[in-house]
Amino acid sequence: MSRLTFPRRLAFTASASLGAFCLTVLPAAATTTPAQIATSKTNGVAYLKSLQAADGSYAGTGLSNEWAFSALAAAGTAAVDVTPGGDTTKNARSVYRTLLATAAWPSASPVVTDYERATLNAYAAGIDPSRVSASRNLIGDIYGYWQTAEPGYFGPSANFNGTVFAALALGGARTQAGAQRIPQSLRNALITRIRANQHDDGGWNYSKAEGDPTQLATTSDIDMTGAAMAALCVSGVANTDTDITQAKAFLKSKLIPASGAFNAMFGINTDSNGWAVSGLNACGINPQTGDFLTSAGKTPVDFLIAQQFNPGGGFKYLPSDTSPSAYASIDGLRAVAGGGFTAAPPVPATSGAPQWVAQSAFTSGTATKLALTVDDGTGGLKVCSVAFTPTGTTATLGAVLDAATTAATPSGCVSGVTPASGTGTLTSLNGKANSGSNTWKVSVDGSSFAGATRGKVLHAGDTIALRWGS
Repeated sequence: MSRLTFPRRLAFTASASLGAFCLTVLPAAATTTPAQIATSKTNGVAYLKSLQAADGSYAGTGLSNEWAFSALAAAGTAAVDVTPGGDTTKNARSVYRTLLATAAWPSASPVVTDYERATLNAYAAGIDPSRVSASRNLIGDIYGYWQTAEPGYFGPSANFNGTVFAALALGGARTQAGAQRIPQSLRNALITRIRANQHDDGGWNYSKAEGDPTQLATTSDIDMTGAAMAALCVSGVANTDTDITQAKAFLKSKLIPASGAFNAMFGINTDSNGWAVSGLNACGINPQTGDFLTSAGKTPVDFLIAQQFNPGGGFKYLPSDTSPSAYASIDGLRAVAGGGFTAAPPVPATSGAPQWVAQSAFTSGTATKLALTVDDGTGGLKVCSVAFTPTGTTATLGAVLDAATTAATPSGCVSGVTPASGTGTLTSLNGKANSGSNTWKVSVDGSSFAGATRGKVLHAGDTIALRWGS
């Protein structure tokens, strides 16, 4: 997510005269074949399986290999099927879920990228990120880092990658049914900030550039350009959008014709190329044709495949390396397999194993968090994580809003609710009253907005959006 937690990583020409012409035609198709990609995936998965610890884990304290879940899912392997020595009681998904549910995880001083990383990988592993356990809601955790003074940023705005990965996590980790769980108003706020940080050359960097002409004029980073492109696309921006087109042009300008590699800030390496290709993949842009097929007939996927040891399956970080790197292998495999920065979990091969695991109900007396947005219909979006202790297996919207008045992070998400008790229709929220057809409506996990009542039943992990309007 930052350099500390996610390392670095045809045209034709023609002339014509007096009816005669000559053509020099570049290759018309990708050089890496589907069969080669299939082999790369098979061998790459085998290598990632070798990284699993004897206790079944991939993630632990500090820098760890949990990003393997995003690569495994992209390559068609379910985390629940990954076991040490065939011991299904230690399957990778169950062990990871147990870790995420631990009260001490991620640390005594967490940052927003901890929760974003976990959301992307939990989703890929088949763990509903908003329903990890009775007490752990990763979507709710992320919401708590909304910057009220700079709406649209998550975490300190100077660390721009926290906002990019908020968009990737919130937009990429859909519901179990495949729906966008967060409202478009929140996605729009993220889109606005990401656009504002696009450099003059069409790319992005890890640090904030918005409002700073000097920063906007600096050279962009290959890695972050891939991530920011993906963040825009999973938030609903079309791949024909001007900002995506400019990002494509920046990446194209960094292509090395002889190898198909991108010349990254830290030199030619697998991690940077993997992030760039994952960005293209997330936007539905083929990294093997058109702008990304060089004059020598090479593509970024060709470069990544060339960095893989076979049959061992690991990828090297630098072309000059003589042994594989775990992170390069994760980034390389995910990109070659066609993945963005997360992927829906494959159907498990293990008999009886479900595609998804999730907390099904509140546990009475166990504190949890719920993700809440309040949109006043005039651009005044509030976003918060509500600390809430249920008294039963379900809750009501009224109870959650009451909790939000005193236990929301950031504060100020809800200042007042009318009526203050009962189960009836919400008539006023934060001092804004219903007026004619303009009323308060509620959506849960991306459902259609409908009339909001205090008695609306909520379940564990629900992502709640309130909106005033017709």
